[in-house]
Amino acid sequence: MSTLAHTMMTAARSSDSGLAGPGGLDRYPYAEGPGAERVGASAWEGADPELGRVGRRAAGSRGRGLHGQLVQQLGQMIVSGDLGADRPLVPEEIGQRFEVSRTVVRESLRVLEAKGLVSARPNVGTRVRPVSDWNLLDPDIIEWRAFGPQRDDQRRELSELRWTIEPLAARLAAGHGREEVQQRLGDMVEIMGHAMAQGDSLTFSRADAEFHSLLIQVSGNRMLEHLSGIVSAALQVSGGPVAGCDRPNETSLTHHGRIVDALAEADGAAAEAAMRQLLAVHPEVERVVPAPREH
Repeated sequence: MSTLAHTMMTAARSSDSGLAGPGGLDRYPYAEGPGAERVGASAWEGADPELGRVGRRAAGSRGRGLHGQLVQQLGQMIVSGDLGADRPLVPEEIGQRFEVSRTVVRESLRVLEAKGLVSARPNVGTRVRPVSDWNLLDPDIIEWRAFGPQRDDQRRELSELRWTIEPLAARLAAGHGREEVQQRLGDMVEIMGHAMAQGDSLTFSRADAEFHSLLIQVSGNRMLEHLSGIVSAALQVSGGPVAGCDRPNETSLTHHGRIVDALAEADGAAAEAAMRQLLAVHPEVERVVPAPREH
């Protein structure tokens, strides 16, 4: 096993928690507009009752700490429909419900505004925006949709998007013969092989996500490069049947290896064909999306 493979497998086992990651609301007052409906207690029934005590828990949501966890909670509630379109969000009520400061609420709403989930306007306050305004390519929204009522639509849409993006990226990447990139891709295949042999699905999935992300990044198309995060999110939340990686197996590993070989030979057609074969593994599997990751 290479040093990289050993390091990645060790890291995956020792750090399976604590994924760290991600407006303009300050420019408007938070007061509600005339006649605005206040958020009643029922609107928060789906909220995590422990979130108000996150200061005494290990911080780990995207965005870190109280702020990141509140973004996660509110984002899930909006995407699931618990907080419907045009619902007013009153910072004081949010702060009281989740036992967080006004500053934490303000920063969280900023993030949600940047994602298109809420908007703030003078004399109106902060309100939930309709689905048509959401940034559906945002990795957080992809994850929240995948674990909510729209899970089936999200999986289908991600599958269709990957079928459009990745074969093209594989073909383009074959024209950019960078040895260090090919070595890195080969390392990911090696890691997946060792992980599969040890029944380590976590390390397999992480190496798989890096493989696909790296392949897009070296396609030479900067617009495609911006989509690499979407593919990574797709693999994390729905990555099974459409990628052949819901259960690590020899077939999917073989197709990954063929992609690497095609890149080494600068054979774009072969790389594209191998990617299509990979995406077609287990198309008949009806996979149930697991529960959201613990942060």
